[in-house]
Amino acid sequence: MINIPILLSNNIPYTNLPISQFLFALFILAAGIVVAGILSQAFRRGLKTAKLPQLIAEFLVRFMRILLYVAVLLAFISALGVDVSAVVIGLSAIIGLVLGFGMQDSLNNVAAGVWIASLRPMDKGEFVTINSFSGTVHAVGIMATEILTPDNQFITIPNKLVWGSPIINATRMPIRRVSVDVGISYGTDIGRAVNVALELIKGHPKVLGTPAPAVVTTELADSSVNLQLRAWTNTPDLWSVKDDLTIAIYDAFNREGINIPFPQMDVYIRSSSGSKQSTD
Repeated sequence: MINIPILLSNNIPYTNLPISQFLFALFILAAGIVVAGILSQAFRRGLKTAKLPQLIAEFLVRFMRILLYVAVLLAFISALGVDVSAVVIGLSAIIGLVLGFGMQDSLNNVAAGVWIASLRPMDKGEFVTINSFSGTVHAVGIMATEILTPDNQFITIPNKLVWGSPIINATRMPIRRVSVDVGISYGTDIGRAVNVALELIKGHPKVLGTPAPAVVTTELADSSVNLQLRAWTNTPDLWSVKDDLTIAIYDAFNREGINIPFPQMDVYIRSSSGSKQSTD
């Protein structure tokens, strides 16, 4: 029969560490991870009560979780009988050495993350464009910003690249302007086409009266006179209004006999006799 107390008092092979002490250290590690998770969740709930912006709350929660895990790791090492002060000094020396050989980028990412969380050029759930990547902000971490694209790709961008680049926030403002471009044939009564388009915009239930909608002539192109329909709407309605107006202006111009031309090119064919023939 195995004598458990004696077994636990034995050392782990090839070490001077008693099995009981090792098991105790494992218990501290497991319990510490659980406690760290509970404290992180409690901290998150406390921040929600404080009504902080989601981006700042998420940043603080992640930062606190890292600190708690570092504390748990140090407690585990201490339980193994290792002098924690010596470990801390050793880690400090290693960190200092690593910083001297290339951790500048990491420090820049951390600093940039603090600035992003503090100044909030974007917030969680907003749609942004950063470095040609467009998507909804998922989180700003210690080192990187996470965005989710419309086709469900998860993109991680280092914070220093986010802070060092223009951030286009498409959903920060409560209202946005919808622009729909359409061309009409040369010879068309421009005033009549403008009136048809303007009445169409004003009749849409989601188009705001202020700022007032407008239809402007933007270009005398090669094959058409180009108009632009401009309508203001609430930001969440932007894409649905744009789609509605694009379809509706096509139907309205067809109904009113206003021609929407397609690009044309005149091609001249020179025959062997030197005469020219033209085709459209």
